[in-house]
Amino acid sequence: MQNSTQAANAWRILFLLFLANLFNFFDRTIPAIIIEPIRMEWSLSDFQIGIIGTAFTIVYAIAGLPLGRMADTGSRSKLMGWGLAAWSGLTAVNGLVGSFWAFLVVRMGVGIGEASYAPAANSLIGDLFPAHRRARAMGIFMLGLPIGLLLAFFTIGAMVKAFDSWRAPFFIAAVPGLVLAVFMFFIKEPKRGAAETVQVSQEKVNKPVRRVLAIPTFLWLVLAGLCFNFATYACNSFLVPMLQRYFGMPLHEAAVATGIMVGVTGLFGLTLGGWVADKIHQRVPNGRLLFAAFSLAISTVTTAWALHAGRIEISVFVAVFSVGWLFAYNFYTCVYTAIQDVVEPRLRATAMALYFAGLYLLGGGLGPVVVGGLSDYFAHTAMAAAGAPQMTEAFKAIGLHDAMYLIPVALLLTMVFLFLASRCFVRDAKRMKDGMSAVVVPEGVVATA
Repeated sequence: MQNSTQAANAWRILFLLFLANLFNFFDRTIPAIIIEPIRMEWSLSDFQIGIIGTAFTIVYAIAGLPLGRMADTGSRSKLMGWGLAAWSGLTAVNGLVGSFWAFLVVRMGVGIGEASYAPAANSLIGDLFPAHRRARAMGIFMLGLPIGLLLAFFTIGAMVKAFDSWRAPFFIAAVPGLVLAVFMFFIKEPKRGAAETVQVSQEKVNKPVRRVLAIPTFLWLVLAGLCFNFATYACNSFLVPMLQRYFGMPLHEAAVATGIMVGVTGLFGLTLGGWVADKIHQRVPNGRLLFAAFSLAISTVTTAWALHAGRIEISVFVAVFSVGWLFAYNFYTCVYTAIQDVVEPRLRATAMALYFAGLYLLGGGLGPVVVGGLSDYFAHTAMAAAGAPQMTEAFKAIGLHDAMYLIPVALLLTMVFLFLASRCFVRDAKRMKDGMSAVVVPEGVVATA
Protein backbone atom coordinates (compact mmCIF):
# COMPACT_ATOMS: atom_id res chain seq x y z
CA MET A 1 0.00 0.00 0.00
CA GLN A 2 1.21 3.48 -0.81
CA ASN A 3 1.23 6.05 2.01
CA SER A 4 0.02 9.61 1.42
CA THR A 5 3.54 10.98 0.83
CA GLN A 6 4.32 8.33 -1.77
CA ALA A 7 0.96 8.90 -3.45
CA ALA A 8 1.51 12.68 -3.61
CA ASN A 9 4.98 12.14 -5.07
CA ALA A 10 3.53 9.74 -7.64
CA TRP A 11 1.03 12.35 -8.82
CA ARG A 12 3.75 15.03 -9.04
CA ILE A 13 5.91 12.77 -11.19
CA LEU A 14 2.89 11.86 -13.31
CA PHE A 15 2.23 15.56 -13.96
CA LEU A 16 5.82 16.02 -15.15
CA LEU A 17 5.54 12.94 -17.39
CA PHE A 18 2.28 14.33 -18.76
CA LEU A 19 3.93 17.65 -19.68
CA ALA A 20 6.77 15.89 -21.48
CA ASN A 21 4.27 13.71 -23.33
CA LEU A 22 2.40 16.85 -24.36
CA PHE A 23 5.50 18.35 -25.99
CA ASN A 24 6.32 14.94 -27.48
CA PHE A 25 3.12 15.03 -29.53
CA PHE A 26 3.22 18.80 -30.10
CA ASP A 27 6.65 18.60 -31.71
CA ARG A 28 5.89 15.57 -33.86
CA THR A 29 2.62 17.11 -35.12
CA ILE A 30 4.14 20.29 -36.59
CA PRO A 31 5.01 18.80 -40.03
CA ALA A 32 1.44 17.48 -40.46
CA ILE A 33 0.05 21.01 -40.12
CA ILE A 34 2.48 22.75 -42.47
CA ILE A 35 2.38 20.07 -45.16
CA GLU A 36 0.85 22.26 -47.86
CA PRO A 37 3.41 25.14 -47.60
CA ILE A 38 6.26 22.60 -47.62
CA ARG A 39 4.73 20.67 -50.52
CA MET A 40 4.45 23.80 -52.63
CA GLU A 41 7.90 25.19 -51.75
CA TRP A 42 9.72 21.97 -52.58
CA SER A 43 7.23 20.63 -55.22
CA LEU A 44 6.52 17.38 -53.36
CA SER A 45 4.09 14.56 -54.10
CA ASP A 46 1.81 13.06 -51.42
CA PHE A 47 4.03 9.98 -51.47
CA GLN A 48 7.05 12.13 -50.51
CA ILE A 49 4.99 13.78 -47.79
CA GLY A 50 4.15 10.31 -46.50
CA ILE A 51 7.86 9.44 -46.43
CA ILE A 52 8.45 12.21 -43.88
CA GLY A 53 6.10 10.53 -41.42
CA THR A 54 7.25 7.02 -42.32
CA ALA A 55 10.97 7.74 -41.87
CA PHE A 56 10.28 9.29 -38.48
CA THR A 57 8.25 6.33 -37.23
CA ILE A 58 10.60 3.63 -38.54
CA VAL A 59 13.58 5.23 -36.81
CA TYR A 60 11.43 5.73 -33.72
CA ALA A 61 10.55 2.03 -33.66
CA ILE A 62 14.08 0.72 -34.23
CA ALA A 63 15.70 3.07 -31.72
CA GLY A 64 13.03 2.21 -29.14
CA LEU A 65 14.23 -1.40 -28.75
CA PRO A 66 17.70 -0.72 -27.26
CA LEU A 67 16.38 2.36 -25.45
CA GLY A 68 13.63 0.24 -23.90
CA ARG A 69 16.19 -2.22 -22.56
CA MET A 70 18.19 0.70 -21.18
CA ALA A 71 15.05 1.87 -19.36
CA ASP A 72 14.65 -1.58 -17.76
CA THR A 73 18.26 -1.76 -16.59
CA GLY A 74 19.35 1.85 -16.02
CA SER A 75 18.10 5.26 -14.92
CA ARG A 76 14.77 6.10 -16.50
CA SER A 77 14.90 9.75 -15.42
CA LYS A 78 18.28 10.37 -17.11
CA LEU A 79 17.17 8.55 -20.25
CA MET A 80 14.04 10.69 -20.50
CA GLY A 81 15.95 13.89 -19.74
CA TRP A 82 18.59 13.42 -22.42
CA GLY A 83 16.00 12.21 -24.91
CA LEU A 84 13.80 15.26 -24.36
CA ALA A 85 16.77 17.60 -24.77
CA ALA A 86 17.79 15.84 -28.01
CA TRP A 87 14.39 15.89 -29.71
CA SER A 88 13.71 19.49 -28.68
CA GLY A 89 17.07 20.69 -30.00
CA LEU A 90 16.61 18.88 -33.30
CA THR A 91 13.10 20.30 -33.63
CA ALA A 92 14.72 23.75 -33.77
CA VAL A 93 17.18 22.49 -36.41
CA ASN A 94 14.18 21.47 -38.56
CA GLY A 95 13.43 25.16 -38.99
CA LEU A 96 16.86 25.82 -40.49
CA VAL A 97 17.03 23.23 -43.28
CA GLY A 98 16.74 24.20 -46.93
CA SER A 99 15.76 20.97 -48.70
CA PHE A 100 13.42 18.01 -48.45
CA TRP A 101 16.21 15.51 -47.77
CA ALA A 102 17.79 17.62 -45.02
CA PHE A 103 14.36 18.01 -43.42
CA LEU A 104 13.88 14.23 -43.62
CA VAL A 105 17.23 13.43 -41.95
CA VAL A 106 16.60 15.83 -39.06
CA ARG A 107 13.12 14.37 -38.50
CA MET A 108 14.75 10.96 -38.17
CA GLY A 109 16.98 12.40 -35.45
CA VAL A 110 13.91 13.73 -33.66
CA GLY A 111 12.49 10.21 -33.84
CA ILE A 112 15.51 8.77 -32.01
CA GLY A 113 15.16 11.35 -29.24
CA GLU A 114 11.44 10.71 -28.81
CA ALA A 115 11.96 6.93 -28.81
CA SER A 116 13.70 7.23 -25.43
CA TYR A 117 10.60 8.53 -23.72
CA ALA A 118 7.52 6.31 -24.00
CA PRO A 119 8.98 2.96 -22.77
CA ALA A 120 10.66 4.60 -19.77
CA ALA A 121 7.60 6.69 -18.87
CA ASN A 122 5.19 3.73 -19.15
CA SER A 123 7.49 1.59 -16.99
CA LEU A 124 7.70 4.37 -14.39
CA ILE A 125 3.91 4.75 -14.22
CA GLY A 126 3.58 1.00 -13.64
CA ASP A 127 5.82 1.34 -10.57
CA LEU A 128 4.12 4.51 -9.27
CA PHE A 129 0.49 3.34 -9.31
CA PRO A 130 -1.18 0.07 -8.22
CA ALA A 131 -3.19 -1.94 -10.74
CA HIS A 132 -6.61 -0.55 -9.74
CA ARG A 133 -5.45 3.03 -10.45
CA ARG A 134 -3.29 2.51 -13.51
CA ALA A 135 -5.92 3.11 -16.18
CA ARG A 136 -6.74 6.46 -14.57
CA ALA A 137 -3.05 7.37 -14.29
CA MET A 138 -2.40 6.20 -17.84
CA GLY A 139 -5.37 8.26 -19.01
CA ILE A 140 -3.88 11.39 -17.43
CA PHE A 141 -0.46 10.64 -18.90
CA MET A 142 -1.97 10.08 -22.34
CA LEU A 143 -3.83 13.39 -22.10
CA GLY A 144 -0.53 14.74 -23.36
CA LEU A 145 -1.51 13.31 -26.74
CA PRO A 146 -4.78 15.21 -27.35
CA ILE A 147 -3.64 18.36 -25.55
CA GLY A 148 -0.38 18.32 -27.51
CA LEU A 149 -2.33 17.87 -30.73
CA LEU A 150 -4.86 20.48 -29.65
CA LEU A 151 -2.21 23.09 -28.92
CA ALA A 152 -0.42 22.29 -32.16
CA PHE A 153 -3.49 22.43 -34.37
CA PHE A 154 -4.80 25.57 -32.64
CA THR A 155 -1.53 27.52 -32.61
CA ILE A 156 0.75 26.40 -35.46
CA GLY A 157 -1.43 27.94 -38.15
CA ALA A 158 -1.47 31.24 -36.23
CA MET A 159 2.34 31.11 -35.86
CA VAL A 160 2.80 30.56 -39.58
CA LYS A 161 0.47 33.47 -40.32
CA ALA A 162 2.05 35.80 -37.73
CA PHE A 163 5.64 35.19 -38.87
CA ASP A 164 4.74 34.53 -42.52
CA SER A 165 6.92 31.41 -42.43
CA TRP A 166 6.37 27.70 -41.88
CA ARG A 167 9.74 27.56 -40.10
CA ALA A 168 8.79 29.68 -37.06
CA PRO A 169 6.85 26.94 -35.17
CA PHE A 170 9.94 24.72 -35.01
CA PHE A 171 11.97 27.38 -33.19
CA ILE A 172 9.17 28.23 -30.77
CA ALA A 173 8.39 24.58 -29.95
CA ALA A 174 11.98 23.76 -28.95
CA VAL A 175 12.14 26.18 -25.99
CA PRO A 176 9.70 24.58 -23.47
CA GLY A 177 11.05 21.10 -24.23
CA LEU A 178 14.62 22.12 -23.39
CA VAL A 179 13.47 23.70 -20.12
CA LEU A 180 11.40 20.65 -19.16
CA ALA A 181 14.33 18.32 -19.86
CA VAL A 182 16.19 19.78 -16.88
CA PHE A 183 13.41 18.77 -14.47
CA MET A 184 13.49 15.16 -15.69
CA PHE A 185 16.90 14.60 -14.12
CA PHE A 186 15.50 15.34 -10.64
CA ILE A 187 12.85 12.59 -10.67
CA LYS A 188 13.34 10.17 -7.77
CA GLU A 189 12.50 6.77 -9.21
CA PRO A 190 10.67 4.05 -7.24
CA LYS A 191 11.96 0.49 -7.25
CA ARG A 192 10.72 -1.68 -10.06
CA GLY A 193 7.53 -3.39 -8.94
CA ALA A 194 7.02 -0.95 -6.03
CA ALA A 195 3.29 -0.69 -6.67
CA GLU A 196 2.63 -4.44 -6.90
CA THR A 197 0.85 -6.52 -4.25
CA VAL A 198 3.77 -8.95 -4.25
CA GLN A 199 7.47 -8.27 -3.88
CA VAL A 200 9.42 -8.23 -7.11
CA SER A 201 12.97 -9.38 -7.70
CA GLN A 202 15.41 -6.69 -8.86
CA GLU A 203 17.55 -9.29 -10.67
CA LYS A 204 17.98 -9.11 -14.42
CA VAL A 205 15.79 -11.38 -16.55
CA ASN A 206 17.25 -13.90 -18.99
CA LYS A 207 15.97 -13.79 -22.58
CA PRO A 208 13.61 -10.85 -21.92
CA VAL A 209 12.38 -10.48 -25.50
CA ARG A 210 11.45 -14.16 -25.78
CA ARG A 211 9.58 -14.01 -22.46
CA VAL A 212 7.52 -11.04 -23.57
CA LEU A 213 6.71 -12.52 -26.97
CA ALA A 214 5.49 -15.73 -25.29
CA ILE A 215 2.44 -13.87 -23.91
CA PRO A 216 -0.54 -14.38 -26.30
CA THR A 217 -2.43 -11.30 -25.11
CA PHE A 218 0.60 -9.16 -25.85
CA LEU A 219 0.86 -10.47 -29.42
CA TRP A 220 -2.82 -9.72 -30.14
CA LEU A 221 -2.38 -6.25 -28.69
CA VAL A 222 0.63 -5.64 -30.94
CA LEU A 223 -1.53 -6.48 -33.98
CA ALA A 224 -4.30 -4.23 -32.66
CA GLY A 225 -1.81 -1.43 -32.09
CA LEU A 226 -0.33 -1.90 -35.55
CA CYS A 227 -3.72 -1.31 -37.17
CA PHE A 228 -4.64 1.49 -34.79
CA ASN A 229 -1.39 3.37 -35.42
CA PHE A 230 -1.87 2.95 -39.17
CA ALA A 231 -5.18 4.77 -38.82
CA THR A 232 -4.04 7.48 -36.40
CA TYR A 233 -0.82 8.36 -38.21
CA ALA A 234 -2.55 8.44 -41.59
CA CYS A 235 -5.22 10.66 -40.07
CA ASN A 236 -2.81 13.02 -38.32
CA SER A 237 -0.61 13.27 -41.42
CA PHE A 238 -3.31 14.03 -43.97
CA LEU A 239 -6.45 15.35 -42.27
CA VAL A 240 -5.38 19.02 -42.47
CA PRO A 241 -4.46 18.91 -46.20
CA MET A 242 -7.61 16.86 -46.93
CA LEU A 243 -9.77 19.59 -45.37
CA GLN A 244 -7.83 22.22 -47.32
CA ARG A 245 -8.16 20.48 -50.67
CA TYR A 246 -11.52 18.69 -50.45
CA PHE A 247 -13.49 21.23 -48.42
CA GLY A 248 -11.58 24.33 -49.55
CA MET A 249 -10.61 25.47 -46.05
CA PRO A 250 -7.64 27.82 -45.39
CA LEU A 251 -4.70 26.44 -43.38
CA HIS A 252 -5.61 28.01 -40.03
CA GLU A 253 -9.28 26.90 -40.17
CA ALA A 254 -8.35 23.38 -41.31
CA ALA A 255 -5.86 23.08 -38.46
CA VAL A 256 -8.42 24.24 -35.87
CA ALA A 257 -11.07 21.83 -37.23
CA THR A 258 -8.55 19.00 -37.03
CA GLY A 259 -7.67 20.06 -33.50
CA ILE A 260 -11.30 19.65 -32.52
CA MET A 261 -11.56 16.22 -34.12
CA VAL A 262 -8.33 14.68 -32.81
CA GLY A 263 -7.53 16.94 -29.84
CA VAL A 264 -10.65 18.09 -27.99
CA THR A 265 -12.13 14.59 -28.26
CA GLY A 266 -9.11 13.17 -26.45
CA LEU A 267 -9.65 15.41 -23.44
CA PHE A 268 -12.95 13.67 -22.81
CA GLY A 269 -12.05 10.26 -24.21
CA LEU A 270 -8.96 9.75 -22.04
CA THR A 271 -10.30 11.18 -18.77
CA LEU A 272 -13.76 9.64 -18.90
CA GLY A 273 -12.55 6.53 -20.73
CA GLY A 274 -9.88 5.79 -18.11
CA TRP A 275 -12.44 6.08 -15.32
CA VAL A 276 -14.94 3.83 -17.12
CA ALA A 277 -12.22 1.28 -17.94
CA ASP A 278 -11.17 1.03 -14.28
CA LYS A 279 -14.78 0.57 -13.16
CA ILE A 280 -15.39 -2.16 -15.74
CA HIS A 281 -12.10 -3.87 -14.80
CA GLN A 282 -13.28 -4.16 -11.19
CA ARG A 283 -16.39 -6.05 -12.30
CA VAL A 284 -15.20 -7.98 -15.38
CA PRO A 285 -11.56 -9.19 -15.53
CA ASN A 286 -11.24 -8.66 -19.30
CA GLY A 287 -13.67 -5.73 -19.30
CA ARG A 288 -11.11 -3.14 -20.37
CA LEU A 289 -10.37 -4.91 -23.64
CA LEU A 290 -14.05 -5.61 -24.35
CA PHE A 291 -14.77 -1.92 -23.75
CA ALA A 292 -11.95 -1.00 -26.14
CA ALA A 293 -13.32 -3.34 -28.83
CA PHE A 294 -16.80 -1.85 -28.47
CA SER A 295 -15.36 1.66 -28.71
CA LEU A 296 -13.47 0.84 -31.91
CA ALA A 297 -16.66 -0.54 -33.48
CA ILE A 298 -18.26 2.88 -33.00
CA SER A 299 -15.15 4.59 -34.39
CA THR A 300 -15.23 2.43 -37.51
CA VAL A 301 -18.84 3.24 -38.33
CA THR A 302 -18.69 6.98 -37.69
CA THR A 303 -15.42 7.71 -39.54
CA ALA A 304 -16.55 5.63 -42.51
CA TRP A 305 -19.86 7.51 -42.69
CA ALA A 306 -18.15 10.93 -42.46
CA LEU A 307 -15.93 10.10 -45.42
CA HIS A 308 -18.67 8.38 -47.44
CA ALA A 309 -21.01 11.39 -47.09
CA GLY A 310 -18.85 13.40 -49.50
CA ARG A 311 -18.81 17.21 -49.50
CA ILE A 312 -21.31 17.68 -46.70
CA GLU A 313 -21.41 20.70 -44.40
CA ILE A 314 -18.03 20.92 -42.71
CA SER A 315 -19.69 21.22 -39.29
CA VAL A 316 -21.43 17.87 -39.85
CA PHE A 317 -18.20 16.21 -40.99
CA VAL A 318 -16.34 17.54 -37.93
CA ALA A 319 -19.11 16.44 -35.54
CA VAL A 320 -19.42 12.87 -36.87
CA PHE A 321 -15.68 12.32 -37.26
CA SER A 322 -15.18 13.68 -33.73
CA VAL A 323 -17.53 11.04 -32.28
CA GLY A 324 -15.41 8.36 -33.90
CA TRP A 325 -12.16 9.76 -32.52
CA LEU A 326 -13.71 10.28 -29.08
CA PHE A 327 -14.29 6.54 -28.77
CA ALA A 328 -10.98 5.70 -30.45
CA TYR A 329 -9.10 7.27 -27.55
CA ASN A 330 -10.31 4.46 -25.29
CA PHE A 331 -7.69 2.34 -27.03
CA TYR A 332 -4.88 4.01 -25.08
CA THR A 333 -6.23 3.70 -21.54
CA CYS A 334 -7.41 0.12 -22.08
CA VAL A 335 -4.54 -1.38 -24.08
CA TYR A 336 -1.56 0.26 -22.38
CA THR A 337 -2.96 -0.77 -19.00
CA ALA A 338 -3.66 -4.31 -20.20
CA ILE A 339 0.00 -4.68 -21.13
CA GLN A 340 0.96 -3.70 -17.56
CA ASP A 341 -1.43 -6.39 -16.30
CA VAL A 342 0.12 -9.27 -18.27
CA VAL A 343 3.83 -8.31 -18.22
CA GLU A 344 5.87 -8.43 -15.01
CA PRO A 345 7.46 -5.14 -13.81
CA ARG A 346 11.04 -6.06 -14.73
CA LEU A 347 10.02 -6.48 -18.38
CA ARG A 348 7.55 -3.63 -18.86
CA ALA A 349 9.87 -1.14 -20.57
CA THR A 350 11.10 -3.93 -22.86
CA ALA A 351 7.50 -4.92 -23.59
CA MET A 352 6.56 -1.32 -24.42
CA ALA A 353 9.60 -0.98 -26.67
CA LEU A 354 8.61 -4.15 -28.55
CA TYR A 355 5.02 -2.96 -28.66
CA PHE A 356 6.00 0.42 -30.09
CA ALA A 357 8.33 -1.26 -32.57
CA GLY A 358 5.40 -3.21 -34.00
CA LEU A 359 3.13 -0.18 -33.92
CA TYR A 360 5.52 2.14 -35.67
CA LEU A 361 7.40 -0.14 -38.05
CA LEU A 362 4.30 -1.76 -39.53
CA GLY A 363 1.58 0.64 -38.40
CA GLY A 364 2.56 4.25 -38.07
CA GLY A 365 5.40 3.72 -40.52
CA LEU A 366 3.11 2.40 -43.25
CA GLY A 367 0.09 4.62 -42.60
CA PRO A 368 1.37 7.93 -44.03
CA VAL A 369 3.30 6.47 -46.97
CA VAL A 370 0.54 4.02 -48.04
CA VAL A 371 -2.17 6.67 -47.86
CA GLY A 372 0.11 9.16 -49.60
CA GLY A 373 0.93 6.72 -52.40
CA LEU A 374 -2.72 5.72 -52.78
CA SER A 375 -3.67 9.40 -52.88
CA ASP A 376 -1.32 9.97 -55.84
CA TYR A 377 -2.73 6.88 -57.57
CA PHE A 378 -6.38 7.90 -57.11
CA ALA A 379 -5.56 11.45 -58.25
CA HIS A 380 -4.07 10.16 -61.49
CA THR A 381 -7.00 7.79 -61.92
CA ALA A 382 -9.45 10.68 -61.54
CA MET A 383 -7.43 12.75 -64.02
CA ALA A 384 -7.44 9.92 -66.55
CA ALA A 385 -11.18 9.33 -66.11
CA ALA A 386 -11.85 13.02 -66.77
CA GLY A 387 -9.57 13.03 -69.81
CA ALA A 388 -7.69 16.02 -68.39
CA PRO A 389 -4.29 16.90 -69.89
CA GLN A 390 -2.58 17.64 -66.57
CA MET A 391 -2.83 17.21 -62.82
CA THR A 392 -4.79 19.86 -60.92
CA GLU A 393 -5.52 20.52 -57.25
CA ALA A 394 -9.09 19.27 -57.80
CA PHE A 395 -7.83 15.79 -58.73
CA LYS A 396 -5.43 15.82 -55.79
CA ALA A 397 -8.37 16.60 -53.51
CA ILE A 398 -10.34 13.59 -54.79
CA GLY A 399 -7.32 11.32 -54.57
CA LEU A 400 -6.53 12.19 -50.96
CA HIS A 401 -10.15 11.96 -49.82
CA ASP A 402 -10.60 8.50 -51.33
CA ALA A 403 -7.28 7.26 -49.88
CA MET A 404 -8.51 8.20 -46.39
CA TYR A 405 -11.01 5.29 -46.51
CA LEU A 406 -8.11 3.17 -45.27
CA ILE A 407 -8.63 4.77 -41.84
CA PRO A 408 -11.97 3.09 -40.98
CA VAL A 409 -10.69 -0.17 -42.50
CA ALA A 410 -7.72 -0.11 -40.10
CA LEU A 411 -10.01 0.74 -37.17
CA LEU A 412 -12.19 -2.28 -37.99
CA LEU A 413 -9.17 -4.59 -37.87
CA THR A 414 -8.15 -3.01 -34.56
CA MET A 415 -11.53 -3.95 -33.11
CA VAL A 416 -11.13 -7.58 -34.21
CA PHE A 417 -7.68 -7.96 -32.63
CA LEU A 418 -8.81 -6.31 -29.39
CA PHE A 419 -11.61 -8.84 -29.09
CA LEU A 420 -9.18 -11.72 -29.66
CA ALA A 421 -6.85 -10.28 -26.99
CA SER A 422 -9.73 -10.15 -24.50
CA ARG A 423 -10.23 -13.90 -24.84
CA CYS A 424 -6.79 -14.79 -23.41
CA PHE A 425 -6.26 -11.80 -21.12
CA VAL A 426 -7.52 -13.41 -17.89
CA ARG A 427 -5.27 -16.43 -18.29
CA ASP A 428 -2.18 -14.32 -19.04
CA ALA A 429 -2.84 -11.89 -16.18
CA LYS A 430 -3.13 -14.81 -13.75
CA ARG A 431 0.06 -16.37 -15.09
CA MET A 432 1.92 -13.08 -14.52
CA LYS A 433 0.71 -12.80 -10.91
CA ASP A 434 1.45 -16.45 -10.15
CA GLY A 435 4.94 -16.07 -11.58
CA MET A 436 5.63 -12.98 -9.48
CA SER A 437 4.39 -14.59 -6.28
CA ALA A 438 7.00 -17.33 -6.68
CA VAL A 439 9.93 -14.98 -7.38
CA VAL A 440 12.65 -14.89 -4.74
CA VAL A 441 13.49 -11.32 -3.75
CA PRO A 442 17.15 -10.26 -3.24
CA GLU A 443 17.02 -10.84 0.55
CA GLY A 444 16.24 -14.49 -0.12
CA VAL A 445 12.62 -14.43 1.04
CA VAL A 446 9.99 -15.98 -1.21
CA ALA A 447 7.41 -13.30 -1.86
CA THR A 448 3.74 -14.07 -1.44
CA ALA A 449 0.59 -12.15 -2.23
